[in-house]
Amino acid sequence: MDVKTWTYLIVGFTFALYIGIAIWSRAKSTKEFYVAGGNISPISNGMATAADWMSAASFLSMAGIIAFKGYGGSVFLMGWTGGYVLLAFLVAPYLRKYGKFTVPEFIGERFYSKTARLVAVLCLIIVSVTYVIGQMKGVGVAFSRFLETEYETGLFIGMGIVFFYAVLGGMKGITYTQIAQYVVLIFAFTVPAIFISLELTGNPIPQLGLLGNVSDGAPLLQKLDTVITDLGFGQYTNSVMGSKLNMFAFTLSLMIGTAGLPHVIIRFFTVKKVSDARLSAGWALVFIAILYTTAPAVAAMARLNFTKTIQVGAVGKVEGNIEYANRPEWFKNWEKTGLLKHEDKNGDGRIQYYNDSNKEFSEIASGYGWKGNEMVKIDNDIMVLANPEIANLPGWVIALVVAGGLAAALSTAAGLLLAISSSVSHDLLKGILMPEISEKKELRAGRISMIGAIAVAGFFGIYPPDFAAGTVAMAFGLAASSIFPVLIMGIFMKKMNREGAIAGMIAGIGVTLFYVFQHKGIMFIASTSYMGGMEENWFFGIEPKAFGAVGALVNFIVAFIVSKMTSDPPKEVQELVDDIRLPKLDEV
Repeated sequence: MDVKTWTYLIVGFTFALYIGIAIWSRAKSTKEFYVAGGNISPISNGMATAADWMSAASFLSMAGIIAFKGYGGSVFLMGWTGGYVLLAFLVAPYLRKYGKFTVPEFIGERFYSKTARLVAVLCLIIVSVTYVIGQMKGVGVAFSRFLETEYETGLFIGMGIVFFYAVLGGMKGITYTQIAQYVVLIFAFTVPAIFISLELTGNPIPQLGLLGNVSDGAPLLQKLDTVITDLGFGQYTNSVMGSKLNMFAFTLSLMIGTAGLPHVIIRFFTVKKVSDARLSAGWALVFIAILYTTAPAVAAMARLNFTKTIQVGAVGKVEGNIEYANRPEWFKNWEKTGLLKHEDKNGDGRIQYYNDSNKEFSEIASGYGWKGNEMVKIDNDIMVLANPEIANLPGWVIALVVAGGLAAALSTAAGLLLAISSSVSHDLLKGILMPEISEKKELRAGRISMIGAIAVAGFFGIYPPDFAAGTVAMAFGLAASSIFPVLIMGIFMKKMNREGAIAGMIAGIGVTLFYVFQHKGIMFIASTSYMGGMEENWFFGIEPKAFGAVGALVNFIVAFIVSKMTSDPPKEVQELVDDIRLPKLDEV
């Protein structure tokens, strides 16, 4: 069978599975809709959390970024996994002990203020909508490339699937669907990696293959360094993303952004007790580590295969450049999407792929008659999806990767949409506007607000704002600068009052949004190079994607100063903080 047929079969099977689970796990109460009844086991919750967490960015973008950024791309590995350590120790157990449904509900009651709760709702919606745009866009791209549908058609299909199991089942349906989606996405990521590792190094374990030798006996990473430096690119194994301060800020922003993402935090409300919340975080790290330790191998092997396929010749081997007319089929397929573009600048009918920003190599290249790098666009996000095609793997493997990418995007989208829905129905409606609303009407409001959230996400997927490619990085920065600090202060600083919390949230998210929009042309997470002329305006060399760490610092400072200038919280609120912090015998 061809790739298209395999794709329809495998993707169709996974979609049928998700719909079947949704019918089986329909939510019948607000507790089931918001927190899946509160009785999910730690292992199941860990697996669902891993799927909820590993979005299209983890599945598609991360390995692509590492492939082109090299060692510098490790900030995503360190930041995103490190964030779960913060969650496990500093956030999840205490919020689970508090025992309510949502993050804004905790903030509202801890800071004894409906205004604080409202500000938290607004921050949550901004973060979640920003994040979900990238997921819906990923769904549309995957459909348009492999199922040969229109981008909008693919997006509508994805919206329909999410609508069915999220609106019908709420957190209960989403939880069990995400368990299935984890299985799909982890197989989809690791199976091609095993094939390619065997092909390049003879080792079926990609993590070991990364440290192994290729067919000519050279270590894989050394071979990759040689291939790309021969084309004027920097060494793969020691690249740095900007300055060391920028890498530190980027890593920190991703870490505290992870610990502040509302759709991840609410997953820990679904278990029975505090100890289960800690275990859930541990299991989630185990399940996430399977993909995250495989990603560097996928990245290095994809970059090596990609470079050798396009430009096997390097210095002194001009004849190795392949003719454009004889380019491989995968190249033609990705050209149709616009994510891969070639321009024959010197009219020789061949593909010149090299780093024309390297002055020394450009002088050498001009001696060959080359007039610049002819690969004018290589989108990072194509690497994972194109990798099996480049390696000539079977059609079913390619189809499996498509199903995995869709599972990753849909699982995270569902979690984000539920976070938006619960903030509207439970926090805004039940908590502020209509406190006397019945449970039945609140459940109906939750489903209606979920429909509205899906419609908004679909709209931005079809008409994405001009910063859409950077939405994932932007979402982490916004969560880091707004939600994480107020949670930490609410749990560990019993003298922090409502005035400080409100001022801190507004200041943190405000300064981050201002900085990002001032530099929005260079914050794209999927771009292969920075647009020049704006780096000199960065604050201490910190790029917009990393600015969430600075926003968090602003949040803490403003909150501390304002709280010192205003009255202490009531005694009962300070006792609430002590109660959250001190464990009971049945919780340890």
